[in-house]
Amino acid sequence: MEKVTKTDDEWRAQLSDLAYKVTRKHGTERAGSCDAFPKTDGIFHCICCDAPLFDQGSKFESGTGWPSFFQPMSPEVVGETEDRKFFMRRTEVHCAACSAHLGHVFPDGPAPTGLRYCLNGVALRFEGKE
Repeated sequence: MEKVTKTDDEWRAQLSDLAYKVTRKHGTERAGSCDAFPKTDGIFHCICCDAPLFDQGSKFESGTGWPSFFQPMSPEVVGETEDRKFFMRRTEVHCAACSAHLGHVFPDGPAPTGLRYCLNGVALRFEGKE
């Protein structure tokens, strides 16, 4: 996967204030605040670099208020790092191409993986399949 790098000013010019705060400064949007994504077939892309990350077929309703998926399109499209903010120990998920913060992954998802990729909707762009 080709790496995408930009200056802080370039990211600020490209992204909304909230998308910048979430993806570049490791923020979190309020639960339930992202627009509802269509339920049609399609792919969720990184809002920063447009890398394809998650397929609609792996999305599920977690009841958390954030878009949730049980697996990425392939293991190579996301990276993980340990997040110890707020006296918690979590696994942060980021775009492997541009290092955009996407959300976190938890071991309480449905089969077949048992994982819940709990993501910020503002970090994603949906593209329907034709």
